[in-house]
Amino acid sequence: MSKRQIDGVGKDLAAPVEYSAAVDRYLAAADLGSASRRVYRISLHGWAWPLVDRRVPTGRERRGADPPVVPLALLDGPKASQRLQRGLTDRAATAQPRTLTRELACLRAATAWWLAQGWITADPATGLAAPAPCPVPEHTPSDVWRAVRASAAGPDRARGALTLRAPLRELTLWHLLHESRASVEQVLALDIHHLDLPGRHTKERTTGALSWGPGTARLLPMLLAGRTAGPVFVTDRRAPAGTPAADRCPVTGRGRLSYRRAAELFTSATRPLDPAGHGWTLLVLRDRAPRMIPR
Repeated sequence: MSKRQIDGVGKDLAAPVEYSAAVDRYLAAADLGSASRRVYRISLHGWAWPLVDRRVPTGRERRGADPPVVPLALLDGPKASQRLQRGLTDRAATAQPRTLTRELACLRAATAWWLAQGWITADPATGLAAPAPCPVPEHTPSDVWRAVRASAAGPDRARGALTLRAPLRELTLWHLLHESRASVEQVLALDIHHLDLPGRHTKERTTGALSWGPGTARLLPMLLAGRTAGPVFVTDRRAPAGTPAADRCPVTGRGRLSYRRAAELFTSATRPLDPAGHGWTLLVLRDRAPRMIPR
């Protein structure tokens, strides 16, 4: 989405009363292809049910189901975040992690834009996180679980970490650190204008050039949806007063993610994989994948 689109759409018009109208206005301003626009529309309409404390239809019932009428003011209500989190938890029972990540990214992009237009006063998507997967007993004959356990015990702990279900921001950061082999400081210092997304690398004039692989290439566009400037990785909340403009997102007002916070989140997320129960540091993401042994 261009700066002209962000500044020119919405602010000159009265705020829409209904959620679906706000969705239409956001999609009209978003720089999306027709296929992506359709995905965003389906995802955003899906959040209408939990906003009125109803479960999203599943299976055949969801196809063609009209979303409920939702006043946009409900997003400013005290229960909005709680209802969205409950909807996210319900959705996790039937949706694949990749689908859940995409739908949450669509919601975050839209609410950030509505907040920037002044249509809502708080972002109900702040702090939303997909629930952790249910632990699998060690005796369960699951190839996936055995692979995660093996990677946690071996030199390739990075592979185990990247199988975890985590928020989009964390997954993107972990994949970028693993695939680029760059330092945490270098990655967290990246701004959106540093990136050449189609080329999967930073632009030539960027200090400390780096490149990435398919995992990061899949996640980055979802993370950056609705933002064209500012830090790549930002905090969940608005930056404190006095934060330098270079470390603040001009759309959402959120600050650049710090090394300390990124490290805390990774250690907490990897605690279940650590036999000692302490969790790992971000440095394990630079572990190399083990060589394949021919049979």
